[in-house]
Amino acid sequence: MTRPAESHSPGATPSALTGVYAVLLLQSLMASGTHLVAKVVVNAVDAPTLTLIRCLISVAGMAVLLLFSGPRVSIRRKDYRLIFVLSLLAIPVNQFFFLYGIRFTTAANAALLYATTPALVLLLSRILLGERLTRRKVAGVALAFAGVLVVILERGPNASMEYVYGNVIIFLAVIAWSSYTVYGKRLIAHYGPIGASSVTLIVGTVLFIPVGIIPALAFPYETLSAANWLQILYLGIVTSVLAYVLWYYALSRAEAGKVALFTNLQPILTTVLAVLLLGQSLTVMFVLGGMITLSGVILAQFG
Repeated sequence: MTRPAESHSPGATPSALTGVYAVLLLQSLMASGTHLVAKVVVNAVDAPTLTLIRCLISVAGMAVLLLFSGPRVSIRRKDYRLIFVLSLLAIPVNQFFFLYGIRFTTAANAALLYATTPALVLLLSRILLGERLTRRKVAGVALAFAGVLVVILERGPNASMEYVYGNVIIFLAVIAWSSYTVYGKRLIAHYGPIGASSVTLIVGTVLFIPVGIIPALAFPYETLSAANWLQILYLGIVTSVLAYVLWYYALSRAEAGKVALFTNLQPILTTVLAVLLLGQSLTVMFVLGGMITLSGVILAQFG
């Protein structure tokens, strides 16, 4: 039996969008922790092995979620190509490139690169979905990104040649995530957030198995600590199941460009987590950059 499409309205009222914004804030917090966790765990596990383990854990978690979420998902033949493309973007490109690239750069740089997602999504949404590209949206993206730059540059990102390679790889992951966001709207319309997330995650994992299976079988798992396994579980359950579902839930109820704009909060939230967990200092420039970013997000939401 096919899961019925969930109702969604890009033109939802402000009161209806309040819940969407709350979901996006929670999703942004989850995603922000990913940069810190991934930067630590990639020192213990190679990217192909980590990606495959993360995916297998995610598939198990998504299976449990599907078990309690209602009727099973029945895939329509006409969606095969779209599902293949989205699955390829979600796992072999986005997740693998992110985990591979972050080894060569910093968590702050990775968060900054993901903050370019709204600009890419706005352009793709205009071209592929026909969403309006208003002056307020463009101004909001520019303002939010300026706030991100204030924070990251104040913290002193390392742009030396040793980081360029990692930054390029992660930017490819950002392009994949932006495309996944835009193209995913069509899939959500029929399968809903959980159905769309689960099918792309499962198919994406199958597509990645040929890349990750040999390194995963050869990896010395006895070298991993309990903390490493908790970090892997965070990547597998929190960011690959919960955060994906919350992201697609928001996309089912708001325009892709407005949803994507919340990724501008990730560098701010990543820095907050670094302050709380790693003891980094909280500066005036950080507060200023955070206020600028939030102003941009709010401006674009009313565009």
